[in-house]
Amino acid sequence: MRTLRTLVLLTFIPWLASCADTGYYLQSVGGHLRMMTAARPIATWLADESVAPALKQRLMLAERIRRFAVTDLQLPDNASYQRYADLRRRSVVWNVVAAPAFSLTLKTWCFPVAGCVGYRGYFNEDEAHAEALALQREGLETSVYGVPAYSTLGWLNWAGGDPLLNTFIHYPEGELARMIFHELAHQVLYVKGDTLFNESFATAVERLGGERWLSVHGSALARKEYAEFDARRRQLRALSRATRTRLDEIYKQNKPPATVTIEQVAMKKAAMQNFRDDYARLRSSWGGYAGYDAWVASANNAAFAAQAAYDELVPAFETLFERQGRDWQRFYDAVRQLAKMPAAERTRVLEQTTTEHLSG
Repeated sequence: MRTLRTLVLLTFIPWLASCADTGYYLQSVGGHLRMMTAARPIATWLADESVAPALKQRLMLAERIRRFAVTDLQLPDNASYQRYADLRRRSVVWNVVAAPAFSLTLKTWCFPVAGCVGYRGYFNEDEAHAEALALQREGLETSVYGVPAYSTLGWLNWAGGDPLLNTFIHYPEGELARMIFHELAHQVLYVKGDTLFNESFATAVERLGGERWLSVHGSALARKEYAEFDARRRQLRALSRATRTRLDEIYKQNKPPATVTIEQVAMKKAAMQNFRDDYARLRSSWGGYAGYDAWVASANNAAFAAQAAYDELVPAFETLFERQGRDWQRFYDAVRQLAKMPAAERTRVLEQTTTEHLSG
C-alpha cells in the first residue's frame, strides 16, 4: 500500500498546489487512502480464524452477489468488491447538501473527476457539520447524512477497486445486493456533472437487479424481509415526492426569490407540517418501525432535493429497461445513447418517458 499511497499523492499533489481548497482535497485523498489501506482480500478474511463466523457468512454472500452482478446483470467484472475493510465507524463519509430557504435547487460544488455535484463529502463527521453550519450562516438550509458506500467510478480498480465495508456488509440480503449493484452501475456509466441522471440510473439498476437476485437466489425469509422494507421505503418516497411537488408550486411564485411573501412563508410551513402529519399516520401502520423518524424530523429543502436525485427519473429508466426487452446490455447501450445528448434534451426525454410510465 505504500506504493499506492505514493502513486496517488504524486497524481494529486501538482493539482492540489494550484487549488484554493487544498485542505478539503487533502482530507478526501487521505480518507480514501486510509480506507484502501484497511482493505484486505476476502480470501484473507475467510482464512483468518479470529474473524467472526457471522462476518465470514456475509463475505461469502457478497462474493455470490458479486458474481451474479457479472453473470446476470452484465455489470463490470473487475477488482471492485473483492476486498473488505472494517472502518470501525457507521459511515464511510458524511455528505453535506444545501439549498435556499425557498428553492429545491441544490448548491453545487465542482470536482476534477465528478464534475459539478450537489453534495460535498467529508471523512470526518464533525467537519461535515462544521461545513453545514457555515452554509447556514449564508442563509441556506442544510442536511448532513452518512453514506455507507461511494464509487470511484472504476478509476482505482488498478489499485484494488472499491472495497466492501462494515458500513453495509450486515445489511439485509436484498439491501446488500442493491448496494453492490448501485455502486457498480456507476462504473457502467457516469455523466460528469449530472447527478440526477447518474443516481436515478444507478437506483434503477439496484432496484431491478435486487429484485432479480432475490427471485433467483433469495430465501423466503429474505424476500419477505425485503418486501416489507421496500414497501415502507416506497411509501415514504411517494409522500416526499408529493411534498416536493407542493413546495415547488409554492417556490415558483418567487419572482425573484428575494421577494418572498408572508403568504409563501405560511404556505411552506403548512406544507411541512402536513408532511410530518402524513408521515405520523403512515408510521402508525408500520408496526413500530421508526427508521425514518430522524430524517423526517429534520427534513428541509436540502434533504428533499437530495432525495429527488435518487428517485426522480427512476421510473423512466425502469420503463427503458422494459422497452429493451429486459436485456441488460441493450439497456446499458440505450442509456449510453441518452448520455450523449445535451443535458436538457436527455432530461426532457426521460421526463416524457416517466409521464408515459405513470399514465400507462
